Amino acid sequence: MVFGKSLKIRKKSNPLKEFMYGFALHGNVTYMLRTRMYMEHLFMLMTLGDMLGFPILPPYYSLRLLPYMVPNIKSWKMRTATGIGISLT
Repeated sequence: MVFGKSLKIRKKSNPLKEFMYGFALHGNVTYMLRTRMYMEHLFMLMTLGDMLGFPILPPYYSLRLLPYMVPNIKSWKMRTATGIGISLT
């Protein structure tokens, strides 16, 4: 029964902790997430830029990285197309 009580205590939010997170860290966390997003965009452009007409890497290396990029291709194409104003529907 003690284990169940400790689980219930962990599920409750701590307003002071959330306030301190928002006050001190939220800006830094959003900046790091935005930087990560831009780095992922750049990496996808470098590896799959041939789809857009930017051959940056030789095709051999792009093909070696392709299995790791396949899950992200559709969302990357949609983000890229909406960023430059092209409709893919």
